[in-house]
Amino acid sequence: MKSYIRLLITVIAALAALLVSSTVILNMSDKCDSGHPYRVEAERIARKIENNESYSIGDYTYITNVERISGNIETTNSDYLIKRINGGLYRFDYTYHHENKNELIIFCLCFGIMSLFVIGLMIYIYFGIIRPFEKLSDYPTELAKGNLTKPLKEQKSGYFGKFLWGLDLLREKLEKQRAEELELKKQNNTMVLALSHDIKTPLGVIELYAKALEKGLYKDEEKKKEISVNIHSKCEEIRRYVDDIAKTESEEFLSLDVNNSEFYLSGLIGNVRSFYSEKLKLLKTEFIIEEQPDCLIRGDNERSLEVIQNIIENAVKYGDGKRIAISFSKDENCQLIHISNSGCTLSDSELPHIFDSFWRGSNTGSQSGSGLGLYICRTLMRKMEGDIYAGINNGEMTVTAVFSMA
Repeated sequence: MKSYIRLLITVIAALAALLVSSTVILNMSDKCDSGHPYRVEAERIARKIENNESYSIGDYTYITNVERISGNIETTNSDYLIKRINGGLYRFDYTYHHENKNELIIFCLCFGIMSLFVIGLMIYIYFGIIRPFEKLSDYPTELAKGNLTKPLKEQKSGYFGKFLWGLDLLREKLEKQRAEELELKKQNNTMVLALSHDIKTPLGVIELYAKALEKGLYKDEEKKKEISVNIHSKCEEIRRYVDDIAKTESEEFLSLDVNNSEFYLSGLIGNVRSFYSEKLKLLKTEFIIEEQPDCLIRGDNERSLEVIQNIIENAVKYGDGKRIAISFSKDENCQLIHISNSGCTLSDSELPHIFDSFWRGSNTGSQSGSGLGLYICRTLMRKMEGDIYAGINNGEMTVTAVFSMA
């Protein structure tokens, strides 16, 4: 804010200095007679008189009369000039209007209007854009702190309409996620309490059987065999409870909603190209997009872009950075998008696990990650009535997203 005020003051000072200097220069040129055109015409006529050449007053714009006079006349009158030619004095009458004064007035008027416009524009930017934006600058910090209850007010200027809408949408989404997390936590706590109670029963039976066997209470081999079968049955029951917990956790730790509709393949690839062309150019990675056949495909446009971006980000992180290519093919009523990258070091035995949650391959090295990228891609593709798979061929990884055609 202070830096903008300093800039405004600097601009005003620069405009004032420019106006003053321009006015001074124009005034000086107005006072300088050597630049007046009637003197040029008088000099031309004087040379003709000096050389005894004929001339016509009608051929000149400013000189109206030339007359030889007697006596020594000195004058400062601006209506005529006195020149000594061949020992005699000649009077040159002229008409000349000081147009520089009008030009100066016009220049000052135009410059003043322009200066007022510039200053007015900067003041408008200050009150219409800078100050409202400064009021919004604390909002992301409040969101980071978890203050999600304060909605954004619409600005009168309308310059931040989409920005405000996006921030408010982010606030609502964070608020919804918080509510979902609290509900999920409540459900998990309830489930853990219920399962812990259910697990205690088979554990208690196993414990009783173990103590009985320890003390040698059962001498009959048939009875011991029966107890062994019961213990195994209770262990299977506990295992089922544990599997239920794992299944519930894997299904509910991510909320991935999709809104399936129809959209053009060219629009999706256009967004990918605009997003990654400059980025991969800076990384000096060759980025090739095959000419695609435009068609309508089914799915969620934004989620589809998220899938392609996740695949390309993996290619950037785990490839050798030399080449990333996107190609296309069709299979029955499906549109296939193939994303390939060079420099794949993942083993064939690890390939079946790359779409598992929290799984990270041996090629990750020191690269940070959660192991969820391709798992999210698979979940989204299946929710969009599509699929995803991967393959390795001659050190090149290819991940293929399968979309249903509309």
